Amino acid sequence: MLSGLEVLQWLIGACGALLVAGAAYWKQSLSFSGMVAAVVMGTIYFGAGNLFWFGILLVFFISSTLLSKLHHENKAELEATYDKTGRRDAGQVFANGGLGMLAVLLNAIYPLELWSFLFIGVMATVTSDTWATEIGTLARKPPRSVLTGKVLQAGTSGGVSLPGTLAAAAGGALIGAASWVLRAASGMTPHAFWLLVLAGLLGGLAGAFADSVLGATVQRMNRCTVCGREVEASKHCGKPTVYARGWRWMDNDTLNAVSSIIGGAVALLVSYISYIG
Repeated sequence: MLSGLEVLQWLIGACGALLVAGAAYWKQSLSFSGMVAAVVMGTIYFGAGNLFWFGILLVFFISSTLLSKLHHENKAELEATYDKTGRRDAGQVFANGGLGMLAVLLNAIYPLELWSFLFIGVMATVTSDTWATEIGTLARKPPRSVLTGKVLQAGTSGGVSLPGTLAAAAGGALIGAASWVLRAASGMTPHAFWLLVLAGLLGGLAGAFADSVLGATVQRMNRCTVCGREVEASKHCGKPTVYARGWRWMDNDTLNAVSSIIGGAVALLVSYISYIG
């Protein structure tokens, strides 16, 4: 049976999530299914967690949404090659925040400090990956293959660039810095600022580069029957695409989830090395 304060916490979480998700839906950053998923997720983040968990989710969502609007007119052609566009649906919402939500629930059931570091790494990964994509697609120089260094067409899976890499580092470090502030605001056990920033920075970079490597090797890619370009999307140039390479089940959402696990593991490793050191 929930106490009055616990019920109030869940209600505050629901209202806050509805406010943010509703505004994102109004701004067309979320589809209707994405809005519903975001409300459910945000409610759990605050109700089962506290300001630390919910606040980091907001840092990721707000910063990524703002970046997606940056020079948006220049990204229209590239978005046509992606499996999902900038308007996130429920699948994208859960792919980006579902593992974080699992960490919140695990911490509520069996509180351990490791869940918070795992969470930092997961959220740093999705932030780093999103920042790298949004900034990298605006780079003047074309990306290069993360595996071979070969110059690639902008928007190609597995491509990396210096601006994108710097953006990934900044996004991960921001999650780490925000976690230090939000832990203090939530009355949680304090950790050194540098440790949390390092966990976010390395976890985010590891997850973002894992995303690029998996994108270059095993992500499902399709081929446009009109222009011949290799794309993620199921349609291109107004026609259905055909399977080209990769594991058929490894779509972009699955790829994000796998990369997030890797980023979370690296952040957890950072905390462990610091502990034994």
